[in-house]
Amino acid sequence: MKKRIHSIDIIRGLIMIIMTLDHSRDFLHYPGPSPLNMQTTTVILFFTRWITHFCAPTFVFLSGVSVFLAGRSRTKKELSSFLFKRGLWLILSDLLIISFLFTFDLQYHVLVLEVLWATGCGMIILSLLIRTSLPVVAAIAVIIIFGHNIFDYISLPKNGLGGSAITLLLSAFGSIIPIGANRIIAVLYAAIPWAGAMFLGYVFGSLYQTGFDASRRQKILLISGISFTALFIILRSINHYGDPNPWAIQRNTAHTILSFLNATKQVPSLLFFSMTLGPLLILLSFTEKVGNRFTAVCEVYGNTPYFYFILHLCLLRVINIVLILIEGIPMKSSGSPLVWQAQGFGHPLWAVYLFWIAVVALLYYPCKWYGSYKRAHGQWWLSYI
Repeated sequence: MKKRIHSIDIIRGLIMIIMTLDHSRDFLHYPGPSPLNMQTTTVILFFTRWITHFCAPTFVFLSGVSVFLAGRSRTKKELSSFLFKRGLWLILSDLLIISFLFTFDLQYHVLVLEVLWATGCGMIILSLLIRTSLPVVAAIAVIIIFGHNIFDYISLPKNGLGGSAITLLLSAFGSIIPIGANRIIAVLYAAIPWAGAMFLGYVFGSLYQTGFDASRRQKILLISGISFTALFIILRSINHYGDPNPWAIQRNTAHTILSFLNATKQVPSLLFFSMTLGPLLILLSFTEKVGNRFTAVCEVYGNTPYFYFILHLCLLRVINIVLILIEGIPMKSSGSPLVWQAQGFGHPLWAVYLFWIAVVALLYYPCKWYGSYKRAHGQWWLSYI
């Protein structure tokens, strides 16, 4: 039976649960302005969205940690080959599965490049970098995370093949690439900045090597987490480098605090990574020796991240369609090309929270079964699902 690292599975499971809240809001809430719009948002709506900012950085970072751990039982050549194929599979999953679940369009007029795309690209690039050395990967991670905001001050080409490549790798949220008659690619996640988080995770994965002193690992994680968090507070207070959208005084104290916390996720800024990876590292430090009923539940989902990711989106889309049919709403699109929604459909935020809890609960036993099956069997395809 394959050995798992409990603290990693606990945190990853917790993040999967929180992620479900965001997708429940996407599929079931009333359409309207962005929850991060300071002019229209409420505190509860903002935090419903903001807390889910921790999901993608954690997911990608821990993927990097898992890559290092996977390398313990493989040669570098075997690991490189696996990462390349795994990366391609994740990209295909985004194009074929996630695009359909989001857009609900079997003709695929809109292809969505989301977090699986970014993770897959990171794995493909890392499949080449692991043939170098850990210091090289660490240096590249630092350069990307701390340096990519320099492009906030540089005008990049947007047209032609070069412009499309830059859009895919470095562009801002919502960039559109035409690929033919009535078909487009919607780039929601830029590959290179997110790859930086994966490379950093790969470097931190070395702390989990067999024989590495646990107390020393916890200390490194804690100091690194505090340093990242302090960096966020300092740079955000200065309000210059590190994020393209500075915070500003709002109509009241609460919304001013929200503005301060509203770091840019797409493209993920240095401050966004500092704000999210800092608490993540602190939490990893404190969960090594934690064990209770709640962490045991989190581990169930953390054992099966890809399985849960696909399954929870399928269940949310089924719930969405069933509610539309029950309420007698015509299956007419509200007009959003990214997350299909029937015009006139939507539920209040308190109902979204109830659906979120229900979805997480319904998937507990399927994930528990699959996690047990995966640990007890060694078929090659289990590494991809």
